[in-house]
Amino acid sequence: MTQEPESRPLARFAPALFLLTVSFVINYIDRGNISVAGPLIKHDFRLSDSQLGILFSAFFFTYTAMQFLIGWLVDRFDANRILAAGFLLWSIATAATGIVRGFAFLLAMRFILGIGEAVALPCGSKILAEHLPEHCRGFASGCVMSGLKWGNVIGTLGAGFLMADFGWRPVFIVVGLGSLVWLPAWVKWMPRCDRPRVDGAETGPGFGDILGQRSFWGTSAGHFATNYLFYFLLTWLPTYLVIERHLSIKSMAAVAALCYGVDALSAISTGWLQDFAILRGYTPTLVRKSAMVIGFSMAAMGLLGCALAGANSYVPWLLAAGFGCGMTGPGLYTFPQTLAGPAAVGKWYGWQNGFANFAGITGPALTGFVLQQTGNFFAPFAITAAICVAGIFSWVFIVGRVEQVNWAPKRPTVIASVRAGA
Repeated sequence: MTQEPESRPLARFAPALFLLTVSFVINYIDRGNISVAGPLIKHDFRLSDSQLGILFSAFFFTYTAMQFLIGWLVDRFDANRILAAGFLLWSIATAATGIVRGFAFLLAMRFILGIGEAVALPCGSKILAEHLPEHCRGFASGCVMSGLKWGNVIGTLGAGFLMADFGWRPVFIVVGLGSLVWLPAWVKWMPRCDRPRVDGAETGPGFGDILGQRSFWGTSAGHFATNYLFYFLLTWLPTYLVIERHLSIKSMAAVAALCYGVDALSAISTGWLQDFAILRGYTPTLVRKSAMVIGFSMAAMGLLGCALAGANSYVPWLLAAGFGCGMTGPGLYTFPQTLAGPAAVGKWYGWQNGFANFAGITGPALTGFVLQQTGNFFAPFAITAAICVAGIFSWVFIVGRVEQVNWAPKRPTVIASVRAGA
């Protein structure tokens, strides 16, 4: 077989991959705008600290709960349409956030945003699994996952400066309505299945079959560790840079954006390198697990080095942690795509992502509690590093061989063997 046919699936899929990545960029801009606007919203609505905390966490409650439903929907109906519907809902919720008056309505918009944005990751995983072979999924997954990081970069820099000049309400309205131009582009270039698909037809294994797989619990625990690291950097890094490292707001934005940018580039390059290694004959098990080991190890060492480093030497350690975080990103997609197969990846990834997003509920709160008790960031950094080590154990030892699970029913085989014995 020549190299040319092997590259064609990714070349044909390029427009859809670009649009998927853009949708994830928009997803994380819309998700993170509330944090950038937090001080302004607190002042305008006269919110207490506890109310602001509730507003920040509201998104994760509906987002996490919906993961356990979206996976089933993605395997049962067309993922392209579900993604478009969710995109429309979260864009409207973003624009409406800039219009509503009163804390209750603002809270409702965050709940709706969580429902809409819940479709993105399960749909993306399903679409990649259906349209790309194993040796193309690393780069594609890296591109999609980098969209999350670029969303943080753009949201931190762009939205922050725009809100400072024009206020937070116009930014929410313009970003929400402006992002709707993505929808007609998606309708035109979304990938089409070569085989006919009947919406509403049950396909693949059930949730009980998936929950009975040890590898599912390994990917879920490993995903939790990745999310804990990612959300730690996303939610507490700006505060750490201002309080612990005494940076100005503009300097903080530049350093944080640099860290998120390194994270994004790492996800893309690591995904490409994994595909390259698989094409050269290395097994997906060795390649995918090695990336997780190296990524988590680099992140753990970077976090500890950053916490212990002096004022003039902490940035390289911080960037190492960001690079390690990026290395773990593609695996969140490639592992379930291979293990579950196209027919079951929606349910597998949806539930995996649901369990993993408890890190978004517990991680930031735990960091705040420990910070309040200790008075410095060393313990929160150490806890995050320890969870990275636990992530290595999950991906390497709990997850089995990285190959598709045999979902064939076992009962007929058992009955046949009993009859043969009789």
